[in-house]
Amino acid sequence: MKILETVISPTERPYIIAEVSANHGGELSQALDLVGAAAEAGASAVKFQTYTADTMTIECDRPEFRIDNSESLWNGRTLYDLYDEAHTPWEWHAQLFEEARRRGLHAFSSGFDETAIDFLETLDPPCYKVASFEHTFIPLLEKVAKTKKPVILSCGLASMDEIRGSVQALTAAESGPICLLACTSSYPASVADSNLRRIPALKEAFPTCHIGLSDHTIGSTAAIAAVALGACVFEKHFKMAGDDTSVDAAFSVTPEGLRDYVNVINDAWEALGEAKFGAASETEAQSLQFRRSIYVVADIDKGEPFTRENIRCIRPGLGLQTEHFFSVLGKTAAQTIKRGTPLSFDLVSS
Repeated sequence: MKILETVISPTERPYIIAEVSANHGGELSQALDLVGAAAEAGASAVKFQTYTADTMTIECDRPEFRIDNSESLWNGRTLYDLYDEAHTPWEWHAQLFEEARRRGLHAFSSGFDETAIDFLETLDPPCYKVASFEHTFIPLLEKVAKTKKPVILSCGLASMDEIRGSVQALTAAESGPICLLACTSSYPASVADSNLRRIPALKEAFPTCHIGLSDHTIGSTAAIAAVALGACVFEKHFKMAGDDTSVDAAFSVTPEGLRDYVNVINDAWEALGEAKFGAASETEAQSLQFRRSIYVVADIDKGEPFTRENIRCIRPGLGLQTEHFFSVLGKTAAQTIKRGTPLSFDLVSS
C-alpha cells in the first residue's frame, strides 16, 4: 500500500496521522497552527473531518436526537448542536490542505457522506479515511471506492461480519488498497478496553489489508503494544496546548504529547529490528570479547602438557572457544607460552 510515495507496511516506519477533528475551536488560525504543530511533531499526515450538521442529522429535540449518557463528554447536547460546533467549515479546507503540503505533510479527511467526497475530490487528497460510525454506511464506502484511492477504515463498534461486509463492499467497487484500524469508540478509551489482540485477528482475517490503530487512549502504552503486534498506521487526536474547551480536547494530546507519541512509536518500531541471532549489530559484536575463552594462566614451556592448572576458560573472549577445552587438555605446547596469552591452535602440538 502506498500513499503518494510513502510505502505503508510493517517493515517500514509507521505512518502516523495527526487528527485535528474539532480541535480548531471554530478558528481558522487555530486550525492552521495545528497543521504546523503536526509537522513539527514529526507526523506523517494531518487529517480533518468533512461534514456539516445538516449532512449528519436534522435539527430535532426528540430524545433520540439528544445524547443521554452521563459518562459522555457531550451529555445533554443534541446531535445537531454538537456537529454544528464541531464541523470544519468547508471553505477552510483548501487553505488547510495547502498549508499541510507546504509543510511536507499529507493532508486528507474523513468524508461523512457522498457530498463530502465530491467536495474533497476537488482538493485531490491522497487517500480517504472512513470513521468508525460510518463503517456500515455502504453508499459512502462505494463512493470512496470509486475514487480508486487508498482507504483507511476505522473498525470501532464493528463486528467481524460487519468488517467483512465493508471490505467486500469496497473490494466489489474496486477500491484502492485498504487499511483497517482497530479502534475503541469511547472518548477517552481506557487502555484496558483497547483489546489489541484484534490486530493479529484482523491480519489473519484480511490478509490483503494493512492493519493499524485509531488510538483514543491517553498516553502511548496501547500504541507501543500495537507496534509489536504489527500495526503500521496510527491515528491520534491532538489539540493546541492549553485548549480545554474544544469539543475533543479531553482525549487529545498537546503538540508536545504528539511529538512524544511519534517518537515512542518510532522507537518501538526500531526496537523490533530483525530476527537475527548471534552478534546482530556492530555494537553487539564488540561485546563478543567479554565471553569466556581458553587462556594460558601460568607460564608453559615448549613440550609441557596443557592442564587445568595452566589453562582456564576466562574472560576475555580472544582465545580458542571454550568448546575446545577438553580436547586441548593433555596435549603439549608447540612453543614456550607466557601467562596471559590467548590459546590458539598454532600453540598446540598436533
